Amino acid sequence: MNVLKVPARTIAVFVLPCLIIYIGLVFVPIIVSIYDSLLDWDSINKAKFIGLDNFKTMFAHDANFWPAVRHTLMYAVFSMLEIPICLFVAALMNRYVKKANTLVSIYFVPVILSTVIIGQLWKTIYNPADMGGMLNGILNSLGLESWTRSWLTEPKIAMYCLYFVSLWQYFGYHLLIQFTGVQNIPQEVYEAAKIDGAEGFKSDWYITYPMAVPIFKISIVLAFIGSLQQFDLVWVMTGGGPAHATDTISTHMYNSSFLSLKYGYGSALATFLVFVCLVFTVVINSVFKKVEAKYS
Repeated sequence: MNVLKVPARTIAVFVLPCLIIYIGLVFVPIIVSIYDSLLDWDSINKAKFIGLDNFKTMFAHDANFWPAVRHTLMYAVFSMLEIPICLFVAALMNRYVKKANTLVSIYFVPVILSTVIIGQLWKTIYNPADMGGMLNGILNSLGLESWTRSWLTEPKIAMYCLYFVSLWQYFGYHLLIQFTGVQNIPQEVYEAAKIDGAEGFKSDWYITYPMAVPIFKISIVLAFIGSLQQFDLVWVMTGGGPAHATDTISTHMYNSSFLSLKYGYGSALATFLVFVCLVFTVVINSVFKKVEAKYS
Protein backbone atom coordinates (compact mmCIF):
# COMPACT_ATOMS: atom_id res chain seq x y z
CA MET A 1 0.00 0.00 0.00
CA ASN A 2 1.44 3.34 -1.08
CA VAL A 3 1.42 6.05 1.55
CA LEU A 4 1.23 9.63 0.31
CA LYS A 5 4.07 11.68 1.74
CA VAL A 6 3.14 15.30 2.38
CA PRO A 7 6.05 17.74 2.03
CA ALA A 8 7.08 19.57 5.19
CA ARG A 9 6.51 22.91 3.48
CA THR A 10 2.89 22.01 2.76
CA ILE A 11 2.35 21.03 6.39
CA ALA A 12 3.92 24.31 7.52
CA VAL A 13 1.63 26.34 5.25
CA PHE A 14 -1.45 24.94 6.99
CA VAL A 15 -0.08 24.69 10.53
CA LEU A 16 1.95 27.89 10.82
CA PRO A 17 -0.93 30.44 10.65
CA CYS A 18 -2.86 28.64 13.39
CA LEU A 19 0.31 28.25 15.44
CA ILE A 20 1.08 31.97 15.18
CA ILE A 21 -2.47 32.89 16.25
CA TYR A 22 -2.33 30.41 19.14
CA ILE A 23 1.02 31.75 20.34
CA GLY A 24 -0.24 35.34 20.05
CA LEU A 25 -3.46 34.68 21.96
CA VAL A 26 -2.16 32.26 24.59
CA PHE A 27 1.59 32.29 25.18
CA VAL A 28 2.30 35.97 24.63
CA PRO A 29 -0.35 37.10 27.20
CA ILE A 30 1.05 34.57 29.68
CA ILE A 31 4.59 35.94 29.26
CA VAL A 32 3.31 39.52 29.57
CA SER A 33 1.34 38.59 32.69
CA ILE A 34 4.42 37.00 34.27
CA TYR A 35 6.41 40.16 33.59
CA ASP A 36 3.63 42.40 34.95
CA SER A 37 3.53 40.30 38.13
CA LEU A 38 6.98 41.69 38.95
CA LEU A 39 5.72 45.28 38.82
CA ASP A 40 3.89 47.69 41.08
CA TRP A 41 1.50 49.28 38.60
CA ASP A 42 -1.90 50.94 38.87
CA SER A 43 -2.32 51.51 35.08
CA ILE A 44 -2.00 55.29 35.62
CA ASN A 45 1.40 56.01 37.13
CA LYS A 46 4.70 54.65 35.89
CA ALA A 47 5.25 50.98 36.67
CA LYS A 48 7.87 50.17 39.30
CA PHE A 49 9.85 46.93 39.30
CA ILE A 50 9.50 45.22 42.69
CA GLY A 51 10.62 41.67 41.94
CA LEU A 52 8.77 38.95 43.85
CA ASP A 53 7.10 41.30 46.35
CA ASN A 54 3.66 40.68 44.83
CA PHE A 55 4.05 36.95 45.41
CA LYS A 56 5.25 37.53 48.98
CA THR A 57 2.18 39.66 49.61
CA MET A 58 -0.04 37.05 48.00
CA PHE A 59 1.21 34.13 50.08
CA ALA A 60 1.83 35.88 53.40
CA HIS A 61 -0.22 39.05 53.74
CA ASP A 62 -3.41 38.70 51.67
CA ALA A 63 -6.16 37.49 54.01
CA ASN A 64 -8.48 36.71 51.09
CA PHE A 65 -6.00 34.71 49.01
CA TRP A 66 -6.00 31.32 50.74
CA PRO A 67 -9.80 31.24 51.18
CA ALA A 68 -10.09 31.96 47.43
CA VAL A 69 -7.67 29.10 46.70
CA ARG A 70 -9.69 26.77 48.94
CA HIS A 71 -12.96 27.74 47.25
CA THR A 72 -11.40 27.23 43.81
CA LEU A 73 -9.99 23.80 44.64
CA MET A 74 -13.30 22.74 46.18
CA TYR A 75 -15.02 23.97 43.03
CA ALA A 76 -12.71 21.77 40.98
CA VAL A 77 -13.28 18.72 43.19
CA PHE A 78 -17.06 19.12 43.12
CA SER A 79 -16.99 19.52 39.33
CA MET A 80 -15.35 16.09 38.99
CA LEU A 81 -17.88 14.31 41.20
CA GLU A 82 -20.50 14.29 38.45
CA ILE A 83 -18.27 12.67 35.82
CA PRO A 84 -18.53 9.08 37.20
CA ILE A 85 -22.31 9.65 37.34
CA CYS A 86 -22.24 10.84 33.72
CA LEU A 87 -20.34 7.71 32.68
CA PHE A 88 -22.81 5.49 34.54
CA VAL A 89 -25.80 7.27 32.96
CA ALA A 90 -24.17 7.12 29.52
CA ALA A 91 -23.71 3.35 29.83
CA LEU A 92 -27.36 2.90 30.86
CA MET A 93 -28.60 5.12 28.03
CA ASN A 94 -26.48 3.29 25.48
CA ARG A 95 -28.03 -0.03 26.53
CA TYR A 96 -31.66 0.80 27.34
CA VAL A 97 -32.66 4.06 25.59
CA LYS A 98 -33.55 3.77 21.92
CA LYS A 99 -33.36 7.47 21.03
CA ALA A 100 -30.54 8.30 23.41
CA ASN A 101 -29.13 11.04 21.15
CA THR A 102 -32.30 13.08 21.61
CA LEU A 103 -32.14 12.70 25.39
CA VAL A 104 -28.46 13.72 25.44
CA SER A 105 -29.34 16.80 23.38
CA ILE A 106 -31.96 17.78 25.97
CA TYR A 107 -29.42 17.42 28.77
CA PHE A 108 -27.02 19.56 26.73
CA VAL A 109 -29.36 22.59 26.56
CA PRO A 110 -28.01 24.33 29.72
CA VAL A 111 -24.50 24.19 28.25
CA ILE A 112 -25.43 26.31 25.22
CA LEU A 113 -27.21 28.93 27.33
CA SER A 114 -25.30 32.07 28.31
CA THR A 115 -23.77 31.91 31.77
CA VAL A 116 -25.42 35.26 32.51
CA ILE A 117 -28.81 33.69 31.79
CA ILE A 118 -27.97 30.68 33.96
CA GLY A 119 -26.79 32.93 36.79
CA GLN A 120 -29.86 35.18 36.69
CA LEU A 121 -32.17 32.15 36.51
CA TRP A 122 -30.67 30.54 39.60
CA LYS A 123 -30.47 33.84 41.48
CA THR A 124 -34.24 34.03 41.04
CA ILE A 125 -34.64 30.43 42.21
CA TYR A 126 -32.51 31.10 45.30
CA ASN A 127 -34.31 34.36 46.16
CA PRO A 128 -36.30 34.61 49.43
CA ALA A 129 -39.90 33.44 49.12
CA ASP A 130 -41.27 36.98 49.43
CA MET A 131 -39.17 37.93 46.39
CA GLY A 132 -40.47 35.08 44.26
CA GLY A 133 -37.77 32.54 45.11
CA MET A 134 -38.96 29.18 43.78
CA LEU A 135 -36.86 27.01 46.09
CA ASN A 136 -38.04 28.65 49.30
CA GLY A 137 -41.58 28.76 47.91
CA ILE A 138 -41.55 24.99 47.36
CA LEU A 139 -40.16 24.38 50.86
CA ASN A 140 -42.90 26.57 52.35
CA SER A 141 -45.60 24.73 50.41
CA LEU A 142 -44.26 21.42 51.75
CA GLY A 143 -44.37 22.67 55.34
CA LEU A 144 -40.57 22.86 55.57
CA GLU A 145 -40.31 26.51 56.55
CA SER A 146 -37.37 25.74 58.84
CA TRP A 147 -35.36 24.66 55.79
CA THR A 148 -35.71 27.97 53.99
CA ARG A 149 -32.58 30.08 53.74
CA SER A 150 -31.17 33.22 52.22
CA TRP A 151 -29.19 30.89 50.02
CA LEU A 152 -26.77 33.33 48.39
CA THR A 153 -26.27 35.66 51.35
CA GLU A 154 -25.32 33.11 54.02
CA PRO A 155 -21.52 32.67 53.94
CA LYS A 156 -21.61 29.01 55.04
CA ILE A 157 -23.88 27.79 52.23
CA ALA A 158 -23.49 30.31 49.39
CA MET A 159 -20.52 28.48 47.84
CA TYR A 160 -22.35 25.15 47.87
CA CYS A 161 -25.25 26.79 46.04
CA LEU A 162 -22.81 27.80 43.30
CA TYR A 163 -21.35 24.29 43.16
CA PHE A 164 -24.81 22.86 42.52
CA VAL A 165 -25.57 25.32 39.72
CA SER A 166 -22.27 24.52 38.03
CA LEU A 167 -22.93 20.77 38.28
CA TRP A 168 -26.39 21.28 36.79
CA GLN A 169 -25.08 23.44 33.94
CA TYR A 170 -22.29 21.12 32.82
CA PHE A 171 -23.89 17.73 33.45
CA GLY A 172 -25.02 17.53 29.81
CA TYR A 173 -21.56 18.55 28.58
CA HIS A 174 -19.80 15.68 30.31
CA LEU A 175 -22.67 13.29 29.59
CA LEU A 176 -22.22 13.99 25.86
CA ILE A 177 -18.48 13.30 26.07
CA GLN A 178 -18.98 10.06 28.01
CA PHE A 179 -21.87 8.91 25.82
CA THR A 180 -19.79 9.45 22.67
CA GLY A 181 -16.96 7.44 24.20
CA VAL A 182 -19.27 4.57 25.19
CA GLN A 183 -20.84 4.49 21.73
CA ASN A 184 -17.40 4.14 20.13
CA ILE A 185 -16.64 0.92 22.00
CA PRO A 186 -16.86 -1.90 19.36
CA GLN A 187 -19.94 -4.09 19.71
CA GLU A 188 -17.80 -7.13 18.90
CA VAL A 189 -16.19 -6.80 22.33
CA TYR A 190 -19.59 -7.02 24.05
CA GLU A 191 -20.59 -9.97 21.87
CA ALA A 192 -17.41 -11.81 22.78
CA ALA A 193 -17.96 -11.04 26.46
CA LYS A 194 -21.56 -12.29 26.20
CA ILE A 195 -20.30 -15.65 25.00
CA ASP A 196 -18.12 -15.79 28.13
CA GLY A 197 -21.13 -14.97 30.31
CA ALA A 198 -20.56 -11.25 30.87
CA GLU A 199 -23.78 -9.29 30.37
CA GLY A 200 -25.49 -6.20 31.76
CA PHE A 201 -23.66 -4.46 34.59
CA LYS A 202 -20.96 -7.13 34.55
CA SER A 203 -20.03 -6.19 30.98
CA ASP A 204 -20.00 -2.54 31.96
CA TRP A 205 -17.66 -3.22 34.87
CA TYR A 206 -15.17 -5.26 32.83
CA ILE A 207 -15.54 -3.63 29.40
CA THR A 208 -17.32 -0.27 29.29
CA TYR A 209 -15.64 1.46 32.22
CA PRO A 210 -12.06 0.28 31.50
CA MET A 211 -12.34 1.11 27.79
CA ALA A 212 -13.84 4.52 28.59
CA VAL A 213 -10.82 5.59 30.67
CA PRO A 214 -9.29 7.82 27.93
CA ILE A 215 -12.57 9.69 27.45
CA PHE A 216 -13.08 9.81 31.22
CA LYS A 217 -9.66 11.47 31.50
CA ILE A 218 -10.66 14.15 29.00
CA SER A 219 -13.72 15.05 31.08
CA ILE A 220 -11.67 15.10 34.29
CA VAL A 221 -9.08 17.46 32.81
CA LEU A 222 -11.69 19.76 31.24
CA ALA A 223 -13.77 19.87 34.43
CA PHE A 224 -10.83 20.47 36.72
CA ILE A 225 -9.08 23.12 34.64
CA GLY A 226 -12.37 24.84 33.79
CA SER A 227 -13.32 25.02 37.46
CA LEU A 228 -9.96 26.46 38.44
CA GLN A 229 -10.72 29.34 36.07
CA GLN A 230 -14.34 29.77 37.23
CA PHE A 231 -15.33 33.40 37.12
CA ASP A 232 -18.46 34.29 35.16
CA LEU A 233 -21.03 32.27 37.11
CA VAL A 234 -19.64 33.41 40.47
CA TRP A 235 -19.51 37.02 39.34
CA VAL A 236 -23.08 37.03 38.03
CA MET A 237 -24.61 35.31 41.07
CA THR A 238 -22.65 36.67 44.04
CA GLY A 239 -19.78 38.84 42.85
CA GLY A 240 -17.57 36.92 45.27
CA GLY A 241 -19.69 37.84 48.28
CA PRO A 242 -21.01 37.81 50.88
CA ALA A 243 -17.84 39.01 52.62
CA HIS A 244 -15.62 37.13 50.10
CA ALA A 245 -17.33 33.85 51.02
CA THR A 246 -17.58 32.83 47.35
CA ASP A 247 -14.36 34.37 46.09
CA THR A 248 -12.36 32.25 43.66
CA ILE A 249 -8.87 32.99 42.39
CA SER A 250 -10.36 34.50 39.21
CA THR A 251 -12.78 36.83 41.02
CA HIS A 252 -10.06 37.84 43.47
CA MET A 253 -7.80 38.59 40.52
CA TYR A 254 -10.53 40.69 38.89
CA ASN A 255 -11.16 42.65 42.08
CA SER A 256 -7.46 43.28 42.59
CA SER A 257 -6.81 44.33 38.99
CA PHE A 258 -9.86 46.29 37.92
CA LEU A 259 -11.45 47.47 41.15
CA SER A 260 -8.38 48.06 43.34
CA LEU A 261 -6.20 49.01 40.33
CA LYS A 262 -3.40 46.69 41.48
CA TYR A 263 -2.53 45.35 38.05
CA GLY A 264 0.82 43.97 39.13
CA TYR A 265 -0.75 42.05 42.00
CA GLY A 266 -3.59 40.86 39.76
CA SER A 267 -0.99 39.57 37.28
CA ALA A 268 0.71 37.69 40.13
CA LEU A 269 -2.61 35.99 40.89
CA ALA A 270 -3.02 35.17 37.19
CA THR A 271 0.49 33.71 37.07
CA PHE A 272 -0.26 31.57 40.13
CA LEU A 273 -3.46 30.33 38.48
CA VAL A 274 -1.63 29.37 35.27
CA PHE A 275 0.99 27.52 37.32
CA VAL A 276 -1.68 25.60 39.28
CA CYS A 277 -3.47 24.64 36.04
CA LEU A 278 -0.23 23.33 34.53
CA VAL A 279 0.71 21.36 37.65
CA PHE A 280 -2.68 19.68 37.99
CA THR A 281 -2.83 18.91 34.27
CA VAL A 282 0.52 17.11 34.51
CA VAL A 283 -0.56 15.27 37.68
CA ILE A 284 -3.90 14.15 36.21
CA ASN A 285 -2.26 12.98 32.97
CA SER A 286 0.38 11.06 34.94
CA VAL A 287 -2.24 9.31 37.06
CA PHE A 288 -4.37 8.35 34.07
CA LYS A 289 -1.33 7.22 32.12
CA LYS A 290 -0.80 4.55 34.79
CA VAL A 291 -4.51 3.67 34.75
CA GLU A 292 -4.55 3.35 30.95
CA ALA A 293 -1.42 1.18 31.07
CA LYS A 294 -3.17 -1.10 33.57
CA TYR A 295 -6.20 -1.67 31.33
CA SER A 296 -4.41 -1.68 27.97
